[in-house]
Amino acid sequence: MENLRLEDLPKAAELILEKLTVIEHEIKDIKGNFQPKEPVKLLTREETARYLKISLSALWHWSKKGILPSYGIGNRVYYKRSEIEKALIRLK
Repeated sequence: MENLRLEDLPKAAELILEKLTVIEHEIKDIKGNFQPKEPVKLLTREETARYLKISLSALWHWSKKGILPSYGIGNRVYYKRSEIEKALIRLK
């Protein structure tokens, strides 16, 4: 559309409107399917044991067996709440 003539304007405007309509439909589709990311909730060993109503040693064994993955940050151990809930669902 570099050398646009006056008689080409109606066709160019029609093309622009078509492209805008396509973009509008794509944006509506993205908005309809958009799932906001949930923040990761980390629990300490004590909080996790209390949540599951188990002892710290049972929690340690579950972590060693791979039943419940744990994450270390510095010298602290944390568990993701979402993974705790998945483990509970899986054990049912």
